Amino acid sequence: MSAGLVFLAIVAILVFIAIIKTAVIVPQKSAFIVERLGKYRCTLDAGFHILLPFFDRIAYRRDLKEHVIDVPPQQCITKDNIAVDVDGVLYLQVMDPAKACYGIGNYLNAATQLAQTTMRSEMGKLDLDRSFEERTNINAAVVAAVDKASDPWGVKVTRYEIKNITPPQTIRDAMEKQMRAEREKRAMIAESEGERQSKINRAEGERQEAIALSEGERARRINEAEGRAKEILLVAEAQAEGIAKVAAALRSDGGLESVNMQLAQQYLKEFGNLAKTNNTMIIPSNLADVAGVLKACTSVVKKLD
Repeated sequence: MSAGLVFLAIVAILVFIAIIKTAVIVPQKSAFIVERLGKYRCTLDAGFHILLPFFDRIAYRRDLKEHVIDVPPQQCITKDNIAVDVDGVLYLQVMDPAKACYGIGNYLNAATQLAQTTMRSEMGKLDLDRSFEERTNINAAVVAAVDKASDPWGVKVTRYEIKNITPPQTIRDAMEKQMRAEREKRAMIAESEGERQSKINRAEGERQEAIALSEGERARRINEAEGRAKEILLVAEAQAEGIAKVAAALRSDGGLESVNMQLAQQYLKEFGNLAKTNNTMIIPSNLADVAGVLKACTSVVKKLD
């Protein structure tokens, strides 16, 4: 009985070890490479799998999620012979686990080295000033080169991003001075443009003011001229009407005598005013004229009576 129990125990242990060796659970987004007697047999996807005991073994485990690789800083020489340090971030993903295991020893290191060499090549085509502006094109060139080279490895390069482009301290000082000078230049240009626009605005305002004043003066003179013209016209019309009435009165009966009498009265009135306002008495040289006027006035009055 004891020997039988020992045999059953040994069999149970062997069965347990065989189950452990043959039962495999593959996590999600992972792939296991199975070799049978040292030769590639299959790729296990996520899930539960049974292997052949003592013949099959899991040779490689590959993560199918996207990897982020920090590309260390490297020194690049630009087209204008300036040494700059450039670092970046590389994103890649394993698409074929078998190729990633058997196509290359370390695809992560290989992708990093290729990204660095491609970056040096691309930076050598550009001047320092343009390298800051051409980041998008540099990233695209690195992605295209690394992705083409990594296709036999079963790896897909999704994108590459430059983190920093660091020129030497002397170049940074020179760039800072250049930027300061450029800002001062733009400030002076903006100030001069402001003064120019201000002068233009003032000149335009003065011109419009002068036009408005001249228009006002013109309108005033036109109004005054129209007023004077109307005044002269009204006076002329009144005089013409008065002359017409006088002429009509002269043509009527007794009109001539009335005019003579009015003239004589006006003559005497004005002659009396001269005597009142002056200390010196002015006497006509021919007093007979006065007497004649008085005689005419008397005769007119008599006739009217």
